[in-house]
Amino acid sequence: MFRFADPIYLYLLLLLPLLAILYAYSNYRRKRNIRKYGDPQLLAHLMPGVSIYRRHVKFWLTLFALGVMAFLLARPQFGSKLETVKRKGVEVVIALDISNSMLAQDVAPNRLEKAKALISRLVDEFENDKVGLIVFAGDAFTQLPITSDYVSAKMFLNSIDPSLISIQGTAIGKALDVAMRSFTPQEGVGRAIVVITDGENHEAGALEAAQEAAKKGIRVFMLGIGSPDGAPIPVEGSNNYRKDKDGNVIVTRLNEQMCQEIAQAGNGMYIRVDNSNSAQRALNSEVNKMSKADVESKVYSEYNEQFQVVAWIALILLFGELLVMEGKNPLFKNIRLFR
Repeated sequence: MFRFADPIYLYLLLLLPLLAILYAYSNYRRKRNIRKYGDPQLLAHLMPGVSIYRRHVKFWLTLFALGVMAFLLARPQFGSKLETVKRKGVEVVIALDISNSMLAQDVAPNRLEKAKALISRLVDEFENDKVGLIVFAGDAFTQLPITSDYVSAKMFLNSIDPSLISIQGTAIGKALDVAMRSFTPQEGVGRAIVVITDGENHEAGALEAAQEAAKKGIRVFMLGIGSPDGAPIPVEGSNNYRKDKDGNVIVTRLNEQMCQEIAQAGNGMYIRVDNSNSAQRALNSEVNKMSKADVESKVYSEYNEQFQVVAWIALILLFGELLVMEGKNPLFKNIRLFR
């Protein structure tokens, strides 16, 4: 892997075209001034030892040397090796409900945005742990495979919205099945599935999937988001609310009983998400209690500085500029000064 440690110095390369333009302009002024004194071809015979070609060579050698020095200041580096680093941590797969009911605003700003903020803060607390991200509605799929790259996790999190899945519903069972297949094969590491949902219109199979996860040593945490009293579902881009086929406004309610049953079957815990940060603190506390094992992560451990090669190139160019003399080589004495 190649990178620059201080890429800001690459902006110095922008000066090179400016220097070339100034040099071309100075040559134009020089030729114009010489023509004031007489015919350039005649004057060339009066200055047989002068060579414009060598002057050009000296300038371009200097210009290239300056360009190479800009690369030198930017400190080019190569990743020396890809290492497998072992750190103590756990594996957590987060399954996020993105059905339309998650747009309800009984928690601020709405259920989905509140859930995304909670996940973001949870990831900020991770150190040596691995995290994966699954989204589900009437179907479920992996948004981010399990990783220790927290920057990528938060980037994928920001891109989530209900349009990712067109099939409506709350397929918690499918989400749990996908989550169970998302963990690494490593043994001895603590594993947890965190399901964030309002639990409404859930499909069959969730309890069985949670029980299967518990048998595999995976704890299932259910985070219920919303209010049992319910709230209407806004229609995006308008001030209206979603209605049923009879024209009545749809009210979506948090199904706490269902969430509690799944958490119990999955040997986990049910946590209610409200407008405070208590849910995130409770979840962090439970994750920290889990057994931490050596979690393997492949990372570039070192970067080797490559400035030596670049420095030698700059020195060779500058040394070449010093060797090129202004005087004309006698072998080319018949070449005219001006063309």
